[in-house]
Amino acid sequence: MDLRKLKTLIDLVSESGISELEVTEGEGKVRIVKNAPPVYVQQSAPYAPQFSTPAPAAGSIAAEHAPAPAPAAVEGHVVTSPMVGTFYRSPSPGAEPFVQVGDSVKEGQTLCIIEAMKLLNEIEADQAGVVKEILIENGQAVEYGQQLFIIG
Repeated sequence: MDLRKLKTLIDLVSESGISELEVTEGEGKVRIVKNAPPVYVQQSAPYAPQFSTPAPAAGSIAAEHAPAPAPAAVEGHVVTSPMVGTFYRSPSPGAEPFVQVGDSVKEGQTLCIIEAMKLLNEIEADQAGVVKEILIENGQAVEYGQQLFIIG
C-alpha cells in the first residue's frame, strides 16, 4: 500500500468517530488505531526553603559572575517533528533523499518520513524556501518538537 493511501486512511480515522480501522490489500495488512490524546497535569512544585547567600564585597565581582553568552540564533524557519519516531531522509533504503541542503522546496513538499508504530508519516514543508540545514541523521530517533530542518 502506498503512502498516499495510508495518509488518506489515517485522515479518515482521525476525522471520523471510529477508533480503529483494519484494511487488507493483497498480501499487505494495515491497522490504524486512534488513541485518546494524552492528558497533561501540571503539578505545583513542593515548597522549597529559601537560602540566602552573603553579598560579595564591593569591587570583588569576578569574571565567573559575568552573564554567559547567548546561544547563536537560528536564521530561518525551523521545521520540527510532530511526533516521536525514527527519521528517514528517503522513501526507501536505496532511494535518493527527499531533499538535500541547498534544495528549493515548496510548501507541502515532502521533506522526510518519520516512522512511528510501523506507520510511515510524510513530513511536509510548511513554507517555501531553501533547505539551509538538516539537523538529524538518517535512521536517528526523534522526539516530539525536535528540530529537523532549517528552511531559509
